[in-house]
Amino acid sequence: MTQTDKDRVVIFDTTLRDGEQSPGATMTHDEKLEIAELLDDMGVDIIEAGFPIASEGDFRAVSEIAQRSKNSVVCGLARAQLPDIDRCWEAVRNAGKPRIHTFIGTSPLHRAIPNLTQDEMAERIEQTVTHARNLCDNVQWSPMDATRTEWDYLCRVVEIAIKSGASTINIPDTVGYTAPVESADLIRRLIETVPGADEVVFATHCHNDLGMATANALAAVQGGARQIECTINGLGERAGNTALEEVVMALKVRGDIMPYTTGIDTKKIMHISRRVATVSGFPVQFNKAIVGKNAFAHESGIHQDGMLKNAETFEIMRPEDVGIAGTSLPLGKHSGRAALRAKLKELGVDVGDNQLKDIFVRFKDLADRKKEVFDDDILALVTATTEGDDALQLVNLKVVCGTGGPAEATLEMEIRGEDKSAISEGDGPVDATFKAIRMLHPNKARLQLYQVHAVTEGTDAQATVSVRLEEDGMIATGQSADTDTVVASAKAYIHALNRLIVRRGKTGKDVKEISYRDVN
Repeated sequence: MTQTDKDRVVIFDTTLRDGEQSPGATMTHDEKLEIAELLDDMGVDIIEAGFPIASEGDFRAVSEIAQRSKNSVVCGLARAQLPDIDRCWEAVRNAGKPRIHTFIGTSPLHRAIPNLTQDEMAERIEQTVTHARNLCDNVQWSPMDATRTEWDYLCRVVEIAIKSGASTINIPDTVGYTAPVESADLIRRLIETVPGADEVVFATHCHNDLGMATANALAAVQGGARQIECTINGLGERAGNTALEEVVMALKVRGDIMPYTTGIDTKKIMHISRRVATVSGFPVQFNKAIVGKNAFAHESGIHQDGMLKNAETFEIMRPEDVGIAGTSLPLGKHSGRAALRAKLKELGVDVGDNQLKDIFVRFKDLADRKKEVFDDDILALVTATTEGDDALQLVNLKVVCGTGGPAEATLEMEIRGEDKSAISEGDGPVDATFKAIRMLHPNKARLQLYQVHAVTEGTDAQATVSVRLEEDGMIATGQSADTDTVVASAKAYIHALNRLIVRRGKTGKDVKEISYRDVN
């Protein structure tokens, strides 16, 4: 390596091989091609595209990825068996930059599986690595479960692999057993001890069984490793692997103590993270580093106030650096006045101090009942502080339904202070109720959404009903909760109508949607 090379960390992505081994994460052929193209475009150095001998589908995917790749080395995995290696070479040979990655388990536990002595395994390593090297000039070798392999034997087989032609030696922590100090020491000692170690690249492949994969990978780099094997979102066997986004951003942010570079375009991280989550069916946990929903979200009033004054107070990297539009300040019960005022300004609502105080009191009351307060809720709070009583109010509702015929709703409403009543039939109790409301308050509003969610369990569960109406391009939503689903439906529908009445009475063209929440 040149001095410049020693400062560069090669990113080896195994999302399409180790990542797909996560139970339930199997991807289709087209999905694999899509993810490979995204990896190639973002600057991944090596793409481990699959395990060619595992299935015909895997072979086809690796072969097509090899032919399509524009920049990345395309690698296939092979066991220490000649048919595996031949099949792997057949799959990657048409790549602009092919690689064969062959492995064998070297720890006592793994040697017992094929029932090989140390000498027999050493002979197989020499034979298979030599065979791979005769096919391809870029060969990677891995002693699986290296961190639990006897030190003397590990040094012996690494030396054999180097002499047989491997140009990359990958040291896997296959079961996520090691700790950072051990990870760094192991790589350092191998480089210092094994003859020829200074002529090859050492790699690290860390699993996350104890939650230390990223820390172990970075420690290995500090010990001398210059290739990190990782996956998007940390996908992989059991608890997963080192996450690409974590190691790349750690190197970027902490260049003061880890002055190493990668060729990754970090602004494409979020996009590929979301695509992998979608095609694999493995959603990203909300509090996952870098790519989680909450990674750049701040709810605490103290944090939000600090973020509004200087983002660096609570963020060590910029969200745009990983492809996120910006910081999120979700409103909840921990939020303060500064965040509420900022949200109102963002929504185009300018309020004075007294009105803000009134809205804030209502906001805190609502936040105690909801996990998160959304923009629609904020607009509804503003409306509640500026408008008088609703024009339409439910007074009484009685519904008769069953198997004997159409449902019948008897409805009493107060409309602008005047009591009115109506009886209507419909296809079910909700339909009959909505028709009765339209009889008392004729309108052209079209029902766009009707949803029912149970708030609690049991037959006496409180149901939350959401209704969205559209009238002449104006949209309004209403929401209500009641132990009687039909009553909640009637209230939600009436509340949406009230919001349309407010809209018609205002110019308010910038306000796209107004919602109202009523909980008994």
